[in-house]
Amino acid sequence: MSAPAAAQDPVAPPPEADAVTASGDDFSRWLRARTSRPVSVAAALLLALSTVRAYAKEAIGIDNDVVVRAARTLLDGGSPYADRRFLYLPGAAFAALPETLLGERLLFYAVPAVTGLFVALSLMPALALFDVRADSRLAAALAAGTALFLPFHSIVSLGNWTVVSVAAFPLALLLARRGRWEAAAGVVGASIALKPMLVPVLLLFVLARKWRALIWAVTLPASVSLVAAVAMPRPELFFTRTLPFLLHGQDAYARPFDASWPAVLERVGMPHPVALGLAVVVALVVLGCAAVRWRCGGAEGLRLVETASLLMLAAFLGSRPSFLNYALVVVPSLAASVVVRTAAVRSVWFWMVLVPQLGGVPWPGVESARRHAFKDIVMYTGMAAVLGLSACRVWSRRRGLITVGDGDYSLCSTPGRQPPAK
Repeated sequence: MSAPAAAQDPVAPPPEADAVTASGDDFSRWLRARTSRPVSVAAALLLALSTVRAYAKEAIGIDNDVVVRAARTLLDGGSPYADRRFLYLPGAAFAALPETLLGERLLFYAVPAVTGLFVALSLMPALALFDVRADSRLAAALAAGTALFLPFHSIVSLGNWTVVSVAAFPLALLLARRGRWEAAAGVVGASIALKPMLVPVLLLFVLARKWRALIWAVTLPASVSLVAAVAMPRPELFFTRTLPFLLHGQDAYARPFDASWPAVLERVGMPHPVALGLAVVVALVVLGCAAVRWRCGGAEGLRLVETASLLMLAAFLGSRPSFLNYALVVVPSLAASVVVRTAAVRSVWFWMVLVPQLGGVPWPGVESARRHAFKDIVMYTGMAAVLGLSACRVWSRRRGLITVGDGDYSLCSTPGRQPPAK
């Protein structure tokens, strides 16, 4: 590599290193290889059976019911925000209007199935991010692992609209990886208009300096929310009733399920100001790790997934609420990145923090629904720690001088820095 070429993009690895990363290793090639049809069918069947197991419960789809009630209130001339549990932006009430035409029995059967289908479809762009075929060994393992994953059981049973973000996250990253940043912004913006979970991903556009795409990602949900707010009665209740309820950690019913640092630390006796201060520090550290991960470059798909996941994990740890099913936003894409030799998820510790979230693995003392948050915070903190430490190690390693050809240069040096003359 010539010196001018190195100076053009000081954070990118040399072409030969990128080629090695892209081709992977023996383990990567084994995962990418086509699996047998019976294995693919068995994995798909396991995912389907894990979806229909929700019907064994008497009350399912209760989170979706909140949005449908808000839509029915809107049709009756009331404000959706009269119900303090309607925590979505105004556009969600209008998006739920078609569901008001369906009977209760039909919704009972349709909501888990549609939710499970959304999650299954989200696995495709997660795999495509790393050019993994849908009939590969990794695809089968990802489907089977999702079927056993407790966050999947939770989101299907509740019918939570987080599933929109679960599908939008890998799709947006796939579009960004292909250079279609404005299309990615449209996906993120549309998702935020329904549920503002992907707001942290807006920082990805800032890190990438894709300003036009960022404008689209902000303008779309803002416009939809404004139009929807104008069309509904008393939209100001969102600010006077809904936001205070949300920012104070909801109520005694929902608070035990919150796995954010402020909520969990308060449950073990830490004063609120101290717990909140620690949570802010943790979130800022994880955000800093996301910036470092972006700065270090590498394979583009891996760079996008790990940076965006750190941005999301910073929000999960530092803001309230943070529920179990939120993990499905980042875990499938991270799991798919295992085919990249330099991926952080190659660390055994990433998988260790997921083990407690596998159905059928007993954890005495934290198995009940109201104590599950103590397992969940270990998962979120552990994933953030693995990704963050990996980013810092890469940054530290790449700051050192590396000899390439007849010149030395730093892979993570200051922009515009020229290699030393010989």
